[in-house]
Amino acid sequence: MSYPHPDKTWTVAEAKARLSEILRLASEEGPQQIGTKNTYVVVPADDWRALTQPQTDRMPLGKWLTSTVTSGEGIPAPERAEPERFIPFQEAN
Repeated sequence: MSYPHPDKTWTVAEAKARLSEILRLASEEGPQQIGTKNTYVVVPADDWRALTQPQTDRMPLGKWLTSTVTSGEGIPAPERAEPERFIPFQEAN
């Protein structure tokens, strides 16, 4: 549902006179802008619903992470002990 930016912005007077054409263009070419100071956009209802209604087929992020991320079984843990290293400017005991 990616539309290019509309090439034309209809004036309110044009929109009143050519509403049928604007509705046809919205369904064929994508959103139609109306107005200059206050701009309004006409989009097909299916596109509007897709943008405004929650996606019911998607799993919440937390649930998806816990169900898809591996539990770590069988992965060797890294060695935690570091070799002793020289620390400059340390007082000698």
